[in-house]
Amino acid sequence: MIKDIKIVFMGTPDFAKASLIELVESGYNVALCLTNPDKKSGRGMKLKFSPVKEYAIEKGISVYQPEKLKNNQEVIDILNEIKPDFLVVVAYGKILPKEILDIPRFGAINVHGSLLPKYRGSAPMQWAIINGENKTGITTMFMDEGMDTGDMLLKEEVKIEENDNLESIHDKLMIVGAKLLIKTLDKIVDGTLKGEKQPNEPTYAPMITREMTKIDFNKKALEIYNFVRGLCPFPGTYMELENGKKYKVFEVEAVVDENIDKSIENGDILLMSKNSLYIRCSDGYVKILSIQPENSKRMDISAFLAGNKLELMDKFI
Repeated sequence: MIKDIKIVFMGTPDFAKASLIELVESGYNVALCLTNPDKKSGRGMKLKFSPVKEYAIEKGISVYQPEKLKNNQEVIDILNEIKPDFLVVVAYGKILPKEILDIPRFGAINVHGSLLPKYRGSAPMQWAIINGENKTGITTMFMDEGMDTGDMLLKEEVKIEENDNLESIHDKLMIVGAKLLIKTLDKIVDGTLKGEKQPNEPTYAPMITREMTKIDFNKKALEIYNFVRGLCPFPGTYMELENGKKYKVFEVEAVVDENIDKSIENGDILLMSKNSLYIRCSDGYVKILSIQPENSKRMDISAFLAGNKLELMDKFI
């Protein structure tokens, strides 16, 4: 019986919360939730619970928030006392050491936001969009000590539409991942699913840092378009004027134009009117649609141009 299957859930953001909800509503016995420590946020810098913690408390599930897992005997003792059948790990943000992976009867199951072995790592959704992929998906897998190297269990593809950005793909995969998790657990419990070794042809999706979010107008229009939507709305991309002013960019339109004036350099403002801003790139231009100046809010380009002065000779570097 599903209610006899004891699970320790590990996760933190909304992406993980969706899987936790599905576990609870499917009747699995979630004995404990591990989530990251509370963080201070907002103007008052008040401690904020993670989405997983909020839901666990609502459902009367015990919550534990260790700072680390490696060499943490308290965590090991708690898990050994619970004797879980599964560890379920979804967007937890911590590496699980072998002594923890070895505790559950059936193993540790991870919900990963890519079609493994492509995009192992912490930012698979972002890189799939940035690299112009036309599909992504979810892979459930047994966890081992490597970074997303465990045996694969189930996969489900999700198409990346032309107008998708990080937010829309995140929300699609969040729902698919939660449903696929339940299918995976059900099949393991009834003995109809075994792990499959990953092909030895991985690609990687490293963490996105602030230094990586600047738009490079020496690239092609489509590359810039994919870059912007792959990081929208968070952390967002930015462009920088020669004078040091920076502007976050959330939405652009890509235009390839082989006949563009070659005397105009990449990063130059090509055209500007009351409601449009076009910037030269290597094979055409990008039309800026949604922008956020420093110390201001996000706005459409018309509102921005009405209150911010730019000149045709300005250059983005």
